[in-house]
Amino acid sequence: MTYAAIMPIVLLALSNVFMTFAWYGHLKFENKALWIVILASWGIAFFEYCLAVPANRIGHQVYSAAELKTMQEVITLVIFAFFSVYFLGEKLTINHLVGFAMIAGGAFFVFKAPLG
Repeated sequence: MTYAAIMPIVLLALSNVFMTFAWYGHLKFENKALWIVILASWGIAFFEYCLAVPANRIGHQVYSAAELKTMQEVITLVIFAFFSVYFLGEKLTINHLVGFAMIAGGAFFVFKAPLG
């Protein structure tokens, strides 16, 4: 695999770590004022954008926009699953896993050559 094929995966994974904390990390700090967590989330999201934009710019040399978006969604689900279990202390149920598997199945068809 080439740099342009691998680097978007790495950068999207890193950007999703930042974005997951920006969107959901504040749930652990419910006693903080909403305006404070909004500002903190914006600050964290800045770093997400610094990784996601180059990931998509580099990746578009190899992948279509639909493939990049699908890749990002699958990476988001994987990172979110770990985050919700290990940071928020929530449990994943069989329903979550079935739903995630269905999304992964959809991703398969985005990357598969056209049918027929």
